[in-house]
Amino acid sequence: MPSPTRITHWIDGREFTGDAERHGDVYDPATGQVTAQVDFATAADLDAAVQAARRAFGEWGTTTLTKRMAVMFRFRELLNEHKEELAEIITAQHGKVLSDALGEVTRGLEVVEFACGNAHLLKGGYSEAVSTGVDVYSIRQPIGVVGIISPFNFPAMVPMWFFPIAIAAGNTVVLKPSEKDPGAAMFLAELWSRAGLPDGVFNVVHGDKEAVDALLVHPDVASISFVGSTAIAEYVYSTGTAHGKRVQALGGAKNHMLVLPDADLELTADSAVNAGFGSAGERCMAISVVLAVEPVADDLVAAIAGRMATLRTGDGRRGCDMGPLVTSAHRDKVAGYVAAGEAAGATLVVDGRQVHPDGDEAGFWLGPTLFDHVTPDMTIYTDEIFGPVLSVVRVASYEEGLELINSHPYGNGTAIFTCDGGAARKFQQEVQVGMIGINVPIPVPMAYYSFGGWKASLFGDTHAHGAEGFHFFTRGKVVTSRWPDPVHGGINLGFPTHG
Repeated sequence: MPSPTRITHWIDGREFTGDAERHGDVYDPATGQVTAQVDFATAADLDAAVQAARRAFGEWGTTTLTKRMAVMFRFRELLNEHKEELAEIITAQHGKVLSDALGEVTRGLEVVEFACGNAHLLKGGYSEAVSTGVDVYSIRQPIGVVGIISPFNFPAMVPMWFFPIAIAAGNTVVLKPSEKDPGAAMFLAELWSRAGLPDGVFNVVHGDKEAVDALLVHPDVASISFVGSTAIAEYVYSTGTAHGKRVQALGGAKNHMLVLPDADLELTADSAVNAGFGSAGERCMAISVVLAVEPVADDLVAAIAGRMATLRTGDGRRGCDMGPLVTSAHRDKVAGYVAAGEAAGATLVVDGRQVHPDGDEAGFWLGPTLFDHVTPDMTIYTDEIFGPVLSVVRVASYEEGLELINSHPYGNGTAIFTCDGGAARKFQQEVQVGMIGINVPIPVPMAYYSFGGWKASLFGDTHAHGAEGFHFFTRGKVVTSRWPDPVHGGINLGFPTHG
């Protein structure tokens, strides 16, 4: 095996070594081998990134929209051109299969494309002659240096929920990616540099809690965007707001799929498998609970189990259906939930601990797992497992299923499968969840809508991307003006431009 490579920070337009005294191991989850070591930032390293971003904001925040958009479009073209390379980096460090990694990049690219049209969303309003000779208008301006803390499960897409919009709006960025798979963030930084983004506008700082805390309390950071577990999201929100920052912190999930007896069984079974086991269940929008309204459960469980038997778990570079989990510690944690579910009396229909992977034996393997006869008091129902474990809860009615969803502390995503339009409409009105799918198992909104849940799945009142994203990364001003008669400006027959 070759020696592990070193991953450093990206500050002020170039790699930044700093005085790293600590580092973290980066694994190839399919082989269990350490492939890189990433520097962990000190508070001084983090401050260097913030100061670079602060200096760059003075120019970037006043750069014309036309010039900012030229950089955005170049970044979009470079990202599209090199998306396969980025997908390979994600698979090598996270473990998800290549097709899933490419899908992640594509969804992030959609946000970049949305941000390229930012001029429309940055428009203000104008009211003429509100009083004699007086006009009133509104404008939106960037807020400054913004911090982004992103999770391991989507090392490209989740940061791209935030930084394209922040940069398009005139802000500068300090990104703290997950230390488990930091390579994607560095690749994106290089693409920004090639696109002509001025030095210091986009910075990447690696690390653990020390780096996060330094970002949360830094006086020159205006906002924090975070995605991760609910416990950490609550900490990020309380700490960031206590230090005067605008914070959007997206937390955990326990997404339910409610299946009515009239649902298309084939579509439902396909969707449950796709949404439950894609990316090894390491998705905040994964379906982890199927609420089967009787008498559909027996047929549905059999259909799901039959499809699971065809899945191939293994190295994501070998054309498998599902890859490994991100670390051995996380694999063991998920396996512990499987043991707990079995001990609690749930029926273990498919045991992923017995998987025979198409990959190195040292990889972090756990195959797709299916439980039936799960009850709401079991930890496999109450907790966010974040792995390939699907639980079937049998309910007697639509009302019982709805009550389970609404009483759960998480409210990120949910889905209903039915052929009854009235039932679907009733569900979307009554369910207390932020993102809803109707015969769609993973209802992740398009970039021009906003992403985010309810209840313990969100801290703060602003969701990611869409119009809410531009609102989060800008501040409004209202101007009341009165002017004397205009002064003649001279003759100019040239075509007006806005460069």
